[in-house]
Amino acid sequence: MKTRIKELRARQNLTQADLASMVEVRRETILFLEKGKYNPSLKLAHKVAVALGSTIDEVFIFEEEDLH
Repeated sequence: MKTRIKELRARQNLTQADLASMVEVRRETILFLEKGKYNPSLKLAHKVAVALGSTIDEVFIFEEEDLH
């Protein structure tokens, strides 16, 4: 899965640590999300989207292979 977290985070001048604090996870979790190495729970995806002022669909890009 690809994400736009880094791009959206940069628009708001947020560091990975800032976003992690906002959604109550470790900075490494944000790093793994940005690199597509971690699929978040629906709850975490929602928290990240809200923190970035976006929707889940705007933040997370689901590819066809992710759905199988």
